Amino acid sequence: MRLRVYRIPFSTNVERVALAAGHKGLALEWVDVEAADRSQVERVSGQSLVPVLVDVDGDEIVTDSPVIVEWLEQRVPDPPLYPQEPSRRAETQLFVDWFNMLWKRPPNLIAAEEEKAQPDAARIAELGARMRSSLDVFEQLLEGRNYLYGDFGVADVMAFPFLKYAAFGLPAGDDERFHEILVEHQPLGDGYPRLRAWAERVDAHPRA
Repeated sequence: MRLRVYRIPFSTNVERVALAAGHKGLALEWVDVEAADRSQVERVSGQSLVPVLVDVDGDEIVTDSPVIVEWLEQRVPDPPLYPQEPSRRAETQLFVDWFNMLWKRPPNLIAAEEEKAQPDAARIAELGARMRSSLDVFEQLLEGRNYLYGDFGVADVMAFPFLKYAAFGLPAGDDERFHEILVEHQPLGDGYPRLRAWAERVDAHPRA
């Protein structure tokens, strides 16, 4: 397969695809797009969000990082990102859905609140508290495990690009406010040793 992926710098959703493809040993043709000018992405996919995957030979276009990761899993099932046992696969899918539909809401809502003329400080504090409480969930999931669901897989791919900001802070050159929110409202300190070790473990995995 010849796979082309459109990306912008420091995108958390793009890193999901890079991790998934790297795990499967796939080479991707990256197309860098300026965050302020996404006209190229819009021409290709009809929408402005990245990543966008183009199957050059199959003339297929796929958007939305969880959908792209599942698309890769279906076409290159080995090595797998999803457990083979139906019960474990269902449990992992529940985590993926929770992370994408519920966990991601507070940081996005904080960013939206901050853009208002008069941000609600109490609302921001409440959303930040929800983010901090979620750290306990990840720490508990990692008890006796190297990865969130035992072996490296889709749960780690979905969560790491967001939780890495808690462990490592902002990389040089990253001035995205959303990423600053991920740092500010996820203070690890010394209270989450398993989560910090997990982040270092996942960070060592290859990216496409």
